[in-house]
Amino acid sequence: MRATARPGVLGQLVLASRPLSWINTAYPFAAAYLLTVGEVDLAFVVGTLFFLIPYNLAMYGINDVFDYASDAANPRKGGAEGALLGPAVHRTTLIAAVGLTIPFVVVLLALGDPASWVVLGISLFAVAAYSVPGLRFKERPFLDSVTSSTHFVSPAIYGFVLADATFTPAIVTVLCAFGAWGIASHAFGAVQDVVPDRAGGIASIATVLGAARTVRFAMAMWVLAGVLMLTTPWPGPLVAPLVIPYLLAVRPYARIDDRDSARANAGWKKFLLINYVAGFLITLLLIWTALP
Repeated sequence: MRATARPGVLGQLVLASRPLSWINTAYPFAAAYLLTVGEVDLAFVVGTLFFLIPYNLAMYGINDVFDYASDAANPRKGGAEGALLGPAVHRTTLIAAVGLTIPFVVVLLALGDPASWVVLGISLFAVAAYSVPGLRFKERPFLDSVTSSTHFVSPAIYGFVLADATFTPAIVTVLCAFGAWGIASHAFGAVQDVVPDRAGGIASIATVLGAARTVRFAMAMWVLAGVLMLTTPWPGPLVAPLVIPYLLAVRPYARIDDRDSARANAGWKKFLLINYVAGFLITLLLIWTALP
């Protein structure tokens, strides 16, 4: 039985922002900007803080508000993998998400130029479009995975644009590989929710393809990400083998039955751990690359 006790409003807001995932959006921006500019300045600090907390509260908090009905029937919601925000805090969550985002966006607009404004606008649109009624990209199979990937790739693109980087073929290839990784990650994450999503009338890439085919699609996208990294200049190819742990973690579910799809949650937990290890190794690689 799911525990009924809930933390205070602030605690629920923090939980809704998915602290475990903060680094997944802040790091791409910070790495892209710092590697281009080479120094810590105001734009770096403001952008990193924005993509660390406000961005995630907006992305996940809005989702939790408008997904409350289906989340209430999903046994894995109500913890680190997804908050279960009671109706009493829905309005507060939306106000906090918007109110915390606006000051950062104002400063970033002042520090940027029209090109960066466009990228930031696309990033924020993707955050809202994924969940808000009338758009609900999360219920449009395949577009759901692409939009989710945009949530993580767009901070990196924004970092490059804000830093006035030149988009070389290598940078474009790395971003495409990152995009494939994001699509794979979302697709596999949707597998564990096939049963509750169908019960709630929610369409997703996994409800359309079925659990097993979605797992195999995710594996193909991770393979694509690895292949793309092999085509990048040295030391980029060293990143390619990092897709192997993801493939090993999800391979046991490649033939999973839809009715048993909740079992993929064990693979999802491994995925979260692999992300931290892969991120650490990529950080070491970036430091090595930046050394004179």
